[in-house]
Amino acid sequence: MTDNTRSARSTYSDILLLYAARGVRGLGDGFAIIILPAYLSAIGFSPGQIGFVASASLLGTALFTLAIGLFAPRHDLRNLLLGGAVLMACTGVAFPNFDQFVFIALVAFVGTINPSTGDLGVLVPLEHAMLAHGVPDHERTRTFARYSLIGTLSMAAGSLAAALPDFIVSADLDRVSAFKIMFYGYAALGLLSAALYQRLPHVRMDEARPSAPLGPSRGVVYKLAALFSLDAFAGGFVVQSLLALWLFERFDMSLSAASLFFFWSSTLSAFSYPVAAWLAKRIGLINTMVYTHIPSSIFLILAAFAPNLILALALLLARSALSQMDVPTRTSYVMAVVTPAERTAAASVTAVPRSLASSISPAMTGVLLATPFAGLPLIVCGVLKIVYDVALLYSFRHMKPPEEKAERQPAI
Repeated sequence: MTDNTRSARSTYSDILLLYAARGVRGLGDGFAIIILPAYLSAIGFSPGQIGFVASASLLGTALFTLAIGLFAPRHDLRNLLLGGAVLMACTGVAFPNFDQFVFIALVAFVGTINPSTGDLGVLVPLEHAMLAHGVPDHERTRTFARYSLIGTLSMAAGSLAAALPDFIVSADLDRVSAFKIMFYGYAALGLLSAALYQRLPHVRMDEARPSAPLGPSRGVVYKLAALFSLDAFAGGFVVQSLLALWLFERFDMSLSAASLFFFWSSTLSAFSYPVAAWLAKRIGLINTMVYTHIPSSIFLILAAFAPNLILALALLLARSALSQMDVPTRTSYVMAVVTPAERTAAASVTAVPRSLASSISPAMTGVLLATPFAGLPLIVCGVLKIVYDVALLYSFRHMKPPEEKAERQPAI
């Protein structure tokens, strides 16, 4: 066996471990983001307080992700991943042991339960950098598409698991206790993630260490970060936890029905990722992001005016089939337009403004949900996302990743 063959097999094995860890985390995220608002409502929190907790979670995610981005280029990625998994376990243990608003907000700020759909968090830039390490350009988008597929399918399975409290309650246990059991399950999944990360090799991204975490690609990364922050601010109006709250209050939807809806929503999103990779090979990464995102925003706006639950769910499912196709393509694009030594910092710097921006809007959503027209957050989200898509296409349509440049090179 040659050294190249052995190295390729080792890289493939490491990718499988990262895929497995992403699946485990996704399972926990899938039920945690649905039961969190239901749990907070059960212990007496108002929609405004729930929105504030969601904002605290996203703000904490942003600050910790920024710290990771500055810290990671000079430290072992494997050890940082292990630390993040332990933090996930601690979050699951902490939530059911507090019921005061201040302490719940603090746990949300420090912890790993993210009210969005899972492409934000302290572990995400670390996993992105690990995945991009050693993967050739022509395989990069496909690798990230599989990563996103696994993560979203596991979140879909987690969404189904969110219905378990209803079954636990039927077994003579009160509803709050049932929610607490689910949080302990989330903690156990954090420990399982740590066991998977433990098997990864030690990897440092400082083989060609720059004088700063970001070097020659700084301008491009900052421009992308600014645009991504607009997208994230828009998305913060309909993070999954608050979308669930809207369905609960607007249509009196049950927890079991919501878990089934989010299962199919996540499943549709998951299977859009391979389609995104296929499209990207034919029309490019930027075009794939924009031309799938705009129709999804239109579906979201229409859902705000739906007169009944069936039509609202149909429009939201149509949105789900398109809205996440920019996730693997966006990640692949960022990894492509920076140097290898900048990848962890670039993943972090583009994620941090997204987390900060998305941490503002959930608190606003909590207030908007209390207005006579509760669908207003969906409209605001859709309009802002369309603005983002147009700006992204205008700003980066001429900046191609290496594989697209290669395809346009004349044959010699």
